[in-house]
Amino acid sequence: MELTISFPGGQKVNAELNGMVIPTDQPVAAGGEGSAPSPYDYFLAAIGTCAGFYVLAFCHQREIPTDRIVLRQHAEFAATADGKRRLAQVAIEIVVPPDFPEKYRQALVRSAELCAVKKAILDPPEFSISTRVGDN
Repeated sequence: MELTISFPGGQKVNAELNGMVIPTDQPVAAGGEGSAPSPYDYFLAAIGTCAGFYVLAFCHQREIPTDRIVLRQHAEFAATADGKRRLAQVAIEIVVPPDFPEKYRQALVRSAELCAVKKAILDPPEFSISTRVGDN
């Protein structure tokens, strides 16, 4: 998979993947226009939407309606020794309607835990960053 990153102006940084543009911007307080989520917002959203995909797949396999199921994700931050903020915990709560089959509630949690984004965080990849002189 390859993404192309571009700089359309201001604090905006876009990623292009398979012909789709994923726009990012910084909040106004950080010098941006607040016109799009920040890259970190997308990171947090990727966790919740990935878990949501597995919840959706679980329900579809069992023909359980999903229109009244909602995932609520909470991010908790803590200060590091040098005073910076770090992501300390991500909590996801799956809110199901009262008529959701009780026998599937724990299985629904286990399904959400299959999230590939979460797995990538728990077993992080190596990063390699370099420069190259050339035409775009």
